Amino acid sequence: MSARPIETRTLRLLGICAFASMASMRVCDAMLASLATEFSATMGQVARTISGFALAYGVLQLFYGPLGDRYGKLRIIGFATLACTIGSAAAAISPTLEWLVASRILSGVAAAGIIPLTMAWIGDSVAYEGRQEVLARLLGATVFGMICGQWLGGLIADLAGWRAAFILLAVLFLVGGAMLAKRARAWAPPLRSGSVSACCRMSSVLASPWARVVLLVACIEGALAFSALAFIPSHLQARFGLSMSMAGAIVALYGIGGLLYSRCASMLVQRLGESGLARTGGACLGIAFATIASARAWQWALPACLLAGFGFYALHNTLQTHATQMAPAVRGTAVSLFSCALFFGQSLGVLAAAWIVDTRSSSMVFALSAAGLPLLGAAFASLVGRRQRQAREA
Repeated sequence: MSARPIETRTLRLLGICAFASMASMRVCDAMLASLATEFSATMGQVARTISGFALAYGVLQLFYGPLGDRYGKLRIIGFATLACTIGSAAAAISPTLEWLVASRILSGVAAAGIIPLTMAWIGDSVAYEGRQEVLARLLGATVFGMICGQWLGGLIADLAGWRAAFILLAVLFLVGGAMLAKRARAWAPPLRSGSVSACCRMSSVLASPWARVVLLVACIEGALAFSALAFIPSHLQARFGLSMSMAGAIVALYGIGGLLYSRCASMLVQRLGESGLARTGGACLGIAFATIASARAWQWALPACLLAGFGFYALHNTLQTHATQMAPAVRGTAVSLFSCALFFGQSLGVLAAAWIVDTRSSSMVFALSAAGLPLLGAAFASLVGRRQRQAREA
């Protein structure tokens, strides 16, 4: 059998696993109100289903890279996907909120090994001239998973109860993980042991001042952007009386905005440059969240969510580009640290936003993000511009 058909089928399976991983990450966004009612808890308490997943997802990425290198990336992705089945099934039968939070943490631990290792496998298996196209298809799968998680999570919760959404995820993880684990046997590499410890590789990344800047910006970006995103559905439900499915469908426009950016990214980079793109992304996020904070009608959330998705990916894509160049000699470790910083920031941001929602209002969360993200984008754009000028002068 030729390598090309195997590669194509494998990529499809990886796309299914990546789709399920991102859908699982965002599935609780539109059902927070339902969970609060089910467990007689506050919105801040049930938000731990989001922050717990994000924190586990971010931290565990540091461990999956070495595992994939030693035992085979496809094999680890398959096992991680099957482990997500356990987390989703446990969430579906949760008798208490604590059980549900623990199940979400388990899902985050397992899901952390899917998308990063998929990107690494593509880098290993696809020639450079075709790699960008393949990575774009992976981006499409992950963004589509985010859209379905936000929208279908609320829709299914409305129609059949929130537990049904986790049952559906468990089935998807089981099928995708089993098929990929079977296919991984044909790709299993010989076992290898690294000559340089993980701690040494991390230290070499953190020794770079520019790497520390990129990691700090990623952490702040995750805290400000994802904390606001997580509370948009519950804000729309509480303020305008929308159903969970309707609120989830509106927030799904965030993903549509991301897809729109991916289609015109090349043109925007050529016209605006990296600095201009980061500044534009921050400005779009500021306008979007300010609109949601002050909107008098729910219809304003439609263009706001679309603009927020476009702006986030404009800023984040610039950060990703620099993350891949922070430490070329240990690029895998550098990208893992970047992802860890992003999701660590997301977890802290959601926890802080939950406290603000419980003690103040959800509008204040959006207002803070609207003020902070344009400043972050402008500051990073200025630093990128200075770095580029120094490189030219050198």
